[in-house]
Amino acid sequence: MIIETINPATGERIERYPEMSRDDVQRTIRHAHAAWKGWRSSAWSERTGAMRAAASVLRRRQDHLAELMALEMGKPLVQGKAEVEKCAWVCDYYAEHAAAFLADEAAETDASRSYVSFRPLGVVLAVMPWNFPLWQVFRFAAPALMAGNAGVLKHASNVVGCALAIEAVFREAGFPADLFRTLVIGSKLVRDVIEAPEIRAVTLTGSGPAGRAVAAAAGGALKKTVLELGGSDPYVVLEDADLGETVATCVNSRLINSGQSCIAAKRFIVVEAVLPEFLRRYVDLMAAKRTGDPFEDGVDVGPQARRDLRDDLHAQVTKSVSQGAEVLLGGEVPAEPGAFYPPTVLAGVAPGMPAYDEELFGPVAAVIRARDEADAVRIANDSSFGLGAAVFTRDVERGERIARDALEAGACFVNAFVKSDPRLPFGGIKESGYGRELSSFGIREFVNIKAVYVR
Repeated sequence: MIIETINPATGERIERYPEMSRDDVQRTIRHAHAAWKGWRSSAWSERTGAMRAAASVLRRRQDHLAELMALEMGKPLVQGKAEVEKCAWVCDYYAEHAAAFLADEAAETDASRSYVSFRPLGVVLAVMPWNFPLWQVFRFAAPALMAGNAGVLKHASNVVGCALAIEAVFREAGFPADLFRTLVIGSKLVRDVIEAPEIRAVTLTGSGPAGRAVAAAAGGALKKTVLELGGSDPYVVLEDADLGETVATCVNSRLINSGQSCIAAKRFIVVEAVLPEFLRRYVDLMAAKRTGDPFEDGVDVGPQARRDLRDDLHAQVTKSVSQGAEVLLGGEVPAEPGAFYPPTVLAGVAPGMPAYDEELFGPVAAVIRARDEADAVRIANDSSFGLGAAVFTRDVERGERIARDALEAGACFVNAFVKSDPRLPFGGIKESGYGRELSSFGIREFVNIKAVYVR
């Protein structure tokens, strides 16, 4: 089987990669396991030096990696460069903090000495998506490797070049040659990889169906999983919000990565007292954003990553409109080549519509009317997802109360758009998955939390 990568801006083929055979896959996994046997006892100084070197390699290759992302999945160059820098940041962060996060913790018992130790598990399989082709991988790989694990990556088939480039970064940084490897395979071979005895755990970022399939296979093999799945993040706009800053934040969050982000704002729940003014400002600012070639300066929105994904998004918009939603901006497939979709605003969104019930993975905003704060919170939580959420109000104490106690999501922000940060745990609840990445919580997901008791 041949895996092809396609430029979503032009529809032209970039490269063809032969899929690895089952024998090649199993051999690669065994080599990663052998590399782990040495790495698990490596000194903190060795791990730290290699991880800091990885950050340096990323910064040195920043332009090339940003161009590769633009070519394979359409990310505007300025956003790609920011993604590379964020990957370097997470490498530096764990190089600095991993030893403290995984230090032995004393426990008082009847023993002369007892404590909890955090030891590496082994080879961790990462099944990763195309939307942040570097960041999704590094936010798993940096803590996993610093914890003493090895990693094998099954990346999305449309970003094989990015996957191979990540492997090259770790190799150039001085990590053992087989400690982090890329498997060039399709989804049909993932179960075989999960069932390999050398694989000790699995992490996946992706869709709900993909998460269910991987979790079922891993559960059958009694292997731990961390799942970061989809999101339909609500942004609650209260009557006392600063509409100038709020609208700018909401637009930027909706259009990050051309709208293709699990934690992009998706549902804008606005109390009716400020809804008309919010809509006027929001439509004006969305209309001012430029869609075009991701290699051109000043482009805010590139193509969708694949034409079929663009068409699926448009079908959700079309069905929502047929059920009563109103198109205030966009909503039409452009005539030009490529997988482009314009910034789109839907008003009058209600339960039963795809724009209300489903994740819109593209530059489409669903605006929902709420009577008051209580109604807005109810609507925000009326979702099968629970990844991120935000609330906007001039009363910071009020916003913090809503974020902390009322909104059902793994990350709740006040007067800011939801984002991942190495210093904070990242993950969701409900159908957005389970487990956490980043911070001290993320690095402890893939370790043996071992009790040691000395009489």
